[in-house]
Amino acid sequence: MKHFEQSVYDLIVETSTNLPADVRRAIKAGAKRESAGTRAALSMATIANNITMAETNVSPICQDTGMPTFIVHTPVGANQIEMKKAIRSAIARTTKDGKLRTNSVDSLTGDNTGDNLGPGTPVIHFEQWERDDIEVKLILKGGGCENKNIQYSLPTELPGLGKAGRDLDGIRKCIMHAVYQAQGQGCSAGFIGVGIGGDRTTGYELAKMQLFRKVDDANEHEDLRKLEEYVLENANKLGIGTMGFGGEVTLLGCKIGVMNRLPASYFVSVAYNCWAFRRQGVLIDAATGEINEWVYERGTALAMSEEQAEAAAAEAAEAQPERREVVLTTPITEEQVRQLRVGDVVILNGRMYTGRDAIHKHLMDHDAPVDLNGAALYHCGPVMLKDEAGWHVKAAGPTTSIREEPYQGDIIKKFGIRAVIGKGGMGPKTLKALQEHGGVYLNAIGGAAQYYAETIKGVEGVDFMEFGIPEAMWHLNVEGFAAIVTMDSHGNSLHADVDKSSFEKLESFKEPVFR
Repeated sequence: MKHFEQSVYDLIVETSTNLPADVRRAIKAGAKRESAGTRAALSMATIANNITMAETNVSPICQDTGMPTFIVHTPVGANQIEMKKAIRSAIARTTKDGKLRTNSVDSLTGDNTGDNLGPGTPVIHFEQWERDDIEVKLILKGGGCENKNIQYSLPTELPGLGKAGRDLDGIRKCIMHAVYQAQGQGCSAGFIGVGIGGDRTTGYELAKMQLFRKVDDANEHEDLRKLEEYVLENANKLGIGTMGFGGEVTLLGCKIGVMNRLPASYFVSVAYNCWAFRRQGVLIDAATGEINEWVYERGTALAMSEEQAEAAAAEAAEAQPERREVVLTTPITEEQVRQLRVGDVVILNGRMYTGRDAIHKHLMDHDAPVDLNGAALYHCGPVMLKDEAGWHVKAAGPTTSIREEPYQGDIIKKFGIRAVIGKGGMGPKTLKALQEHGGVYLNAIGGAAQYYAETIKGVEGVDFMEFGIPEAMWHLNVEGFAAIVTMDSHGNSLHADVDKSSFEKLESFKEPVFR
């Protein structure tokens, strides 16, 4: 099978850069449901354009290319040892070529391997089947949505929903709560896979395997088909919306599987996946290793034409004339920040700095390598490539900000940071610091890694490369970087408002539905 490694390489590139057609159709249908001119509608338009840009540029749709997880079906007698070596080699090559971000980190030291290889990375499951060809499926599920996975042990008491028992109605409540708790932190509108039964490990595996089903398929189990339809309809009544901005579309797909369990255990496991639903598969000739067929229909462009984009912008301005657009150049003053309110669109120019988990932890006890007074700090772990001309940004969307909540308020005060950029919002400690010091939180569109990479006009430096490329502090020169004020210096938080309102709606699903 001399072509097997190249076939896996091609599969990885396709999965990272080109969403399959069934996912695109679901996103397009969701976009049509959002009211024109709303934050959710504009976010959906950005998502659609980002998908097309990634396909055109053959670059990652989202900078967080996740934990590569392979499901491989082989004929009896196939050499799985050699296949595993080829898969690992293909992973290293695609990482070097900027199709995957360096995501494999030592859990004890924090050291990044730099090639996405290490104990447990990538994940490869082999299964035999009674066919002569080989099937390789791959899913790239990022950390932001992975962190919103959740597992319930029935019976349990759920906030807003009351008791969830060991029955179909208890399962329903768990799934509805799982969608609610994800809010915008998992880059909604999203997809969920649900596993009923098993033990704690196999339950999560079953949930994740549901994400390999096609978006538009129908469950063969009648009760589960009805439950899938119920969840898809009613989760969208929670009003969480795209990016958690509020809106009509919170969930784009729900797939549920079931397996036997122990009498003492009853687990409901939910695997949450963002809109950047990156999964693909290939059927491979067992003799040559060449690709014979793609498992999922390959995607085609979703982006608006220039005329459509202009019309949409005009419609948005007419629908929400109170929307303000403010252009700021860093460094930003406190006076400029105090004038911003939740809902304003901010266009940033000038220098910004990236900072994720390792940077925040470091800055708590050390000085910054640069003057951060008036700075914009971007929660981002970009995909970077270097050549003779220097560093180039290949993908640069926001990461989930809530992880930095223990640090952010103190760092704002310590260094004079005026703008924090990320996705999904932050908590009360950060909101208090924004109010006391004069700062603002800007929500960028999660997953829109190509859209934001295009606004980065140059890399002016980097610090803390010892933390690895995603965790380093990159000095970026940006032009036209757009994000929405969702937490301001006056104590207002769109995220807190949406959470409160969606919780109130969640309570309306307390009464039994399935008897």
